[in-house]
Amino acid sequence: MTLLDPVPDPTTGPAPDPATPDTSTWGGRHAHDPTAVRDDDGTYWLFSTDAYADGPVRAGVQVRRSTDLVTWDFHGWALPGVPADGAAWTGAEGLWAPEVVRVGDEWRMYWSASTFGSRTSAIGLAVAPHPSGPWEDRGLVVTSRHDADGPNAIDANVVVDGDRHWMVYGSFFGGIHVLELDPATGGALDSPGPGRPAWGPGWLVARRPRSVEGAIEGAFVLPRPGGGWALVVSYDSLFSTYHVRVGVSDSVTGPYVDRAGRDLRDLDSDPTVVGTPVLAGHRFAGGRTWLAPGHASVLTDGDHQLLVHHVRDGDDPTRHEVQVRRLVWTDDGWPLVSPQPWAGDAESDDVSSWPADVADLAGTWEVVTFEPGAASGVTASRPVEVCADTLTGVRSLGAGRFVRDPAGDGSPSFHAVVFPSRDAVGGRPALSFAGTDDTGRTAFGTRTAG
Repeated sequence: MTLLDPVPDPTTGPAPDPATPDTSTWGGRHAHDPTAVRDDDGTYWLFSTDAYADGPVRAGVQVRRSTDLVTWDFHGWALPGVPADGAAWTGAEGLWAPEVVRVGDEWRMYWSASTFGSRTSAIGLAVAPHPSGPWEDRGLVVTSRHDADGPNAIDANVVVDGDRHWMVYGSFFGGIHVLELDPATGGALDSPGPGRPAWGPGWLVARRPRSVEGAIEGAFVLPRPGGGWALVVSYDSLFSTYHVRVGVSDSVTGPYVDRAGRDLRDLDSDPTVVGTPVLAGHRFAGGRTWLAPGHASVLTDGDHQLLVHHVRDGDDPTRHEVQVRRLVWTDDGWPLVSPQPWAGDAESDDVSSWPADVADLAGTWEVVTFEPGAASGVTASRPVEVCADTLTGVRSLGAGRFVRDPAGDGSPSFHAVVFPSRDAVGGRPALSFAGTDDTGRTAFGTRTAG
């Protein structure tokens, strides 16, 4: 025994290892930078950063499982620790932001190794026959150095576009980049050999200026209905002002623009207005304060898509947990997010039940609005009475899609999706909406009476 070993308690046996806390009651708590997949049996598997709000935790990528995306059971760790090549390159003591994808019969996990404040980082690859493992290390995919300009090699997201595979990656420092992968191996297309990393950087698709510390990370790219791509990305401080913005492009490699047409690589505009906000800190009347939601991935599960992200408790910001929300698309192809957490079996995939008549929207709604230049704080909901006069100029496009045409006062058009949900505050079925206008102002809300 050394001075660093825990001292045994003669009444209870050896003291627990502080790096391996009791995970039996964790559920979805302590899940940071999450991504979810579904296996052939219908079980959901969640992979997340080696994080624990109460202290140190062992390395190897946390794994949870669920049957409904609401209740999670801790399953263990995917790997025995930081793979040797990643540890040697970065000095990392844990793994961050895993990305798990299925390619044929093989499951591929891209893990990140780094230390806070450094861009001497690496993204590596492990493979398995099933999300539960066993996972086999396949070496490094891309690396970066702190003393070299370019992207930080963390936060991988894999995009499949026909026969071509891409990795979207990067964080702070050099912004978000896209690197092409070899579909057969999962490694970088320009890798000098199996398990040997590429020295990126690929195509730059999003960045922010030094005035805001280049605060952009956790990118995820997904196809838009009808063609093209959407980039979902997190802005600002991980601990307080974190929030999610989006842009769209005709190509995986960009350029991505926001609702107002601003390029997400723009360093000249006000950095608080570039990118269209879709999820930020908020509080509905009578409910919890959700702080700093972000680092989102998207799970496509049958007929619906779900945004999987972490969020903090506004009353105890050190506490983070996984949260899942429905992702919807406006009539003109912009991704938006439900105001309500996913309720599992209580949710309906029957699109025929989504409202199609403007008159169905009348009632009292609790609404949260995210202004592009002020989306990083906590926004409280406000009650909005919707009546016949309010609905003037609103048209139904069917299947829950609505548009309010520009008014004579010069106000922009507003595109919204209205859908059934479960009100987490009221504990009952409800209607919810998410919408955005042509300036990049977004809003979501839930009807509380009608």
